[in-house]
Amino acid sequence: MMLGAVGQAQQLVDKTVATVSDGIRTELITLSDLRWQLALQPGVSLSPASSEDLNRALQTQIDQRLFALEAERLPSRPPNEREVAEKIQEILGYFPSTAEFESRLRAVGFNSIRDDNFERIILQRLAIERYLDFRFRSFVVVTPEDEEVYYREVFTPDFRRRFPGLLMPTLDEKREEIRSSLTEDRVAAEIEAFLDDARRRAEITILLPV
Repeated sequence: MMLGAVGQAQQLVDKTVATVSDGIRTELITLSDLRWQLALQPGVSLSPASSEDLNRALQTQIDQRLFALEAERLPSRPPNEREVAEKIQEILGYFPSTAEFESRLRAVGFNSIRDDNFERIILQRLAIERYLDFRFRSFVVVTPEDEEVYYREVFTPDFRRRFPGLLMPTLDEKREEIRSSLTEDRVAAEIEAFLDDARRRAEITILLPV
């Protein structure tokens, strides 16, 4: 990282906004963490960042710390270079150009997408995603009966409302889409239940209003 970027990053990390503790380890959330979070979100203003956006980023960071504390309890290999590169490309795909994205990174203290601290964030995100896949997605079971009920009670009335007069697709034509939708809905519900419980068990302290 260039000297100027180091100085800027140090100025950003000197304010601790919140702490998250599971009684064994304590995670710090800094103002720079919130700004880094916002930099990865297209269309969100960075200069200045609004209080609403900062508070939304704070809640996201708290959830990520809760996941990270749980993920560290399980043995896991670190993400490899290919996985990091693929994740960076995925994020880049949400922005009009690499130049615009790197401009946002520089605005919050990074040098480029090859910045060590930026790659650290990507590694953490990948570790959390891997934990979520293992902890939740891998245990979801969607049966053919579930698909039939969803097709009959959700998909069919919604399709008829939105596309009156069009030929109704068959269940077999939409089975994969329905299975994916049911899986993601159940994963989301499991994650929310986990977070509700984790928030009750953890000690979350807000030190600096944003």
